[in-house]
Amino acid sequence: MEYTLSMVFNTSSGKKITFSIAGVKSTLTETEAVAVMDNILAKNIFTSSAGDFVSKDSASIIEKKVTKLTVN
Repeated sequence: MEYTLSMVFNTSSGKKITFSIAGVKSTLTETEAVAVMDNILAKNIFTSSAGDFVSKDSASIIEKKVTKLTVN
């Protein structure tokens, strides 16, 4: 299984922006996800055409099952 943390932030222009991190551990907790989002906001390291990230909106962990096929 592959896991992705999907985070939605509110921007300074009032829009919502989704930012995702692939390859997170399956045991990622809500507390850890909140800490990541708080760190992103505190350091103001990302911006978008919709402006700076100013607050958290929501977060989710997406689980993706990958089945590799042999095609030779």
